[in-house]
This record gives sequence, structure tokens and C-alpha cells, in this order.
Amino acid sequence: MEAVVSTQSTWGANPLGEELCQAIDQGDISPTQDFKIRGRTLADDYDWDIGEARKIWTFGCPPDALGNMVVDCAKGVQFLNEIKDHVVNAFMNFTGEGPLCGDVLRGCRFNIDDVTLHADTIHRGAGQIMPAARKVFIACLLAGTPKLMEPYYIVDIIVPTMAVSGVYSTLNARRGEVHSMEERPGTPLTQIKGYLPVLESFGFVALLRKNTGGQAFPQLKFSHWGLMNGDPMDEEDTKESNAYQQIMSSRKRKGLKMAIPKFADYYDRI
Repeated sequence: MEAVVSTQSTWGANPLGEELCQAIDQGDISPTQDFKIRGRTLADDYDWDIGEARKIWTFGCPPDALGNMVVDCAKGVQFLNEIKDHVVNAFMNFTGEGPLCGDVLRGCRFNIDDVTLHADTIHRGAGQIMPAARKVFIACLLAGTPKLMEPYYIVDIIVPTMAVSGVYSTLNARRGEVHSMEERPGTPLTQIKGYLPVLESFGFVALLRKNTGGQAFPQLKFSHWGLMNGDPMDEEDTKESNAYQQIMSSRKRKGLKMAIPKFADYYDRI
């Protein structure tokens, strides 16, 4: 994929994987680690190539978009380190505000496969590299069938055994799922743990108490990120809880153009 007229670059993109993203969230993999120790961990635990694992240019924009990376996979490229800071700055901006709905990115790895840089220093400045790098990031993301993620609560509910059916019906109505159910010995109570999309949590407690006759006592705490149903690029998907409609709702709220960028928009300019 060519970035600008006088400078050409070839990039690729692939997912990091949720396991690695969680390790980054927990600090087991971090930008401040020694690159050799971090590289060995990535090679041993996540099947990375050891050479690539030691050539990570940057993580995403902290704190929320930290789980993204730019990896230098190129070999024998002249002047490459001269554009590193410009690419890193463009990546920070890009991961903090993604192209679909202006929210943070998660779980994206971008590989620099090859670069041919202009011999004249003036053509390797921030004004030339940063806009081109951002366009390439967007094009790679759109070409890679992106998905929309949403946060989930873990819901811990104490309820009398006779009212358990009300908990199930409430979770089903709000796209929730039951993770475990355990009766408390010596009491008429049951403890139910489940996952609930944060998007569906508004009014959840009131509905739960209505369906259980006020006998349920819930506690909600952030648990993890999960994929939202539906294809974010499918304009014919009219179900309100699916990815495309949520993207349109978010773009409208933020005052963005009411159309998702297309890969062809960036491919034609490259």
C-alpha cells in the first residue's frame, strides 16, 4: 500500500488476540519493560517471532487504547528510524479515535513490511509522514473486517430460590447470560452470576426487582470487553442492539459524518 507520492510503504494488520490484550491491561506486557524480556515473553507465551517481538515501535494511546501495537517487520530499510517518532504520533492519535465511531481501538497489530523513503530529508518530515501513516492505519483496519466491542459487567445476584425465574427472564431480555448458579446451604437463597452488556444496564436493576417482586439484590462490576453482535459495516442491519446501528448512534451523538468510511476512499488516494 503506497503512502505518499515520494515515499512508499507496505503495511499489514492482524488482531493481537484477547489473551494478549488482557495481559497488557494487567501490566504483564508493557511499554516500559526491557525489550528483550518482553520479546522473550511474547515468543514463549504468544507464539510471536522473536525478532519481531523485539522490534515493537509503540503501544497504543494510554490508558484505554494501550492494547495495540506497531511492529517493525522490515529489513534493510534506510532512514527508517528517522520517521519513527512521526509514525508513533500518528498511531497514538489513530488508536485514541478510531475511524468507525471515534472510539478507542483494541487488539490491533500493524506491521511495517517494507518502506522506500525519499532521499531528501524535507520529504520525511512530520507533515508528510503523519497524515500518510494515519491513512494507512485506517485503510488496513477497514480492509481487515473490523468488529465493534462493548464492555460487560459481571452481575452478582442474591435472590430467593422461588424467584430465580425472574432473574433469568431479566437477563435474557437484556442480552445477558448466566455464568453460574449456586444455592446457599441452610438458606432459601440462590447466588447467580452472569454477564450483562453495559449498554443494557440502564434500568436493569428496576426491571430485575419488578420481575422478582423486589427480592433480588444485584451488584454490578466491570468484567471484560466482548464482541458486539452484527457486522459494523452492514448498512442493512436494522436491529438496534447490533453493531452498525450503535456506530450510527455514536457518530450522530459526536457530530460525525453519518457514513462509515470505506476502504476505497483511502485506496484511491494512495
